[in-house]
Amino acid sequence: MKICIATSTRADWGLLTPLAHALNDSPEAEVAIIATNMHLMPEYGHTIDDIRREGFLRIAEVPMPVADASALARVDAMAQCMSGAAKALAELQPDILVILGDRFEMLAIATAAQMLRIPTAHIAGGEVSEGAIDDNIRHAITKLSALHFTETEEYRQRVIQMGEEPDRVFNAGALGVWNILHQPLMSADELRRDLGWDFEEKKLILATIHPATLAHQDEEAAPLEMAIALDHFRGHEDYKILVTYPNNDEGSEKIITFLNDWAPRRKNVKLVKSLGMRRYLSMLQYASVVVGNSSSGIIEVPSMGIPTVDIGSRQKGRLSARSVIHCSPAAWLIQAAIEIALTEEWQSMAALRQNPYSNPDTVDIIKNELLRCDPQQLIHKSFHNL
Repeated sequence: MKICIATSTRADWGLLTPLAHALNDSPEAEVAIIATNMHLMPEYGHTIDDIRREGFLRIAEVPMPVADASALARVDAMAQCMSGAAKALAELQPDILVILGDRFEMLAIATAAQMLRIPTAHIAGGEVSEGAIDDNIRHAITKLSALHFTETEEYRQRVIQMGEEPDRVFNAGALGVWNILHQPLMSADELRRDLGWDFEEKKLILATIHPATLAHQDEEAAPLEMAIALDHFRGHEDYKILVTYPNNDEGSEKIITFLNDWAPRRKNVKLVKSLGMRRYLSMLQYASVVVGNSSSGIIEVPSMGIPTVDIGSRQKGRLSARSVIHCSPAAWLIQAAIEIALTEEWQSMAALRQNPYSNPDTVDIIKNELLRCDPQQLIHKSFHNL
């Protein structure tokens, strides 16, 4: 079976990597990659090079430059992505397309596949994240897709509620959690050498703040409020802070400009464009808490046995483990939440690693169902009435 996997960021490729390798290693599958958006941008690390280094050589590059920070520029970029993806899909002629998540460029690619009568398998549908436009995009991709792999049973039921046929919707668990259980991790010394940065184990805070594209105006100050809260830990018990770039959603340029001004002034802060999956998971094992508004803090981090401080409404509506602390984007609340997360009581509770997104067979479930399906049958959909 010819399977095409679409990827646009370091984050989604990090999640998709084990599935891509499992399919590529199977004699029943031939894998191609469509790489777009941030993978092709030097300012975000030109991470398409990482995909090639992993042995994936059949890659179609689909440029989608975003001219400026406006919503209109992103719509123009989506149009370029849809056109480029259509040409790539027409050339690759896959039997099925695999898409993960809810980014705007994935909607463009799923639409192109629909028009070309190529069925789409969607991973991580049925979720809710009320503070981001991703929420609407995710549901739109669900309706453009014919095969579904959700991360929890509740999300599976929500996809069925949207009219998808139950026998095409599978609760597979989260790929990110599977990665944690199976990814060989780097040692602290390897990370220190790789990053050129010294840190003490369990005296480390990881932080990522993305634009909250549907949030109230007061959340525009979230990066500043987070920074003020993190400044409380300058020299505080030798805590070090590792901050990663946001994605390139509308508003990311302002965040990057702010971080590039703020981070170099602080001896205990390291700012990196991209950690990649292996370095990110490896850093988690030495962290005390994860701070920000990334979905990773909700989905993957609890399985590493550490707390998350989730800021603002970007992830509002998602199921979360007990170890996740939700707080408004105000510096004093963020600081208080971090201090609670660092208490012995909260650290012990997080160490139980209770996570609603965990399934030990995630990759096998997705791989086996992809190889078992009849793509021609998937082209025709019926609306399932409850």
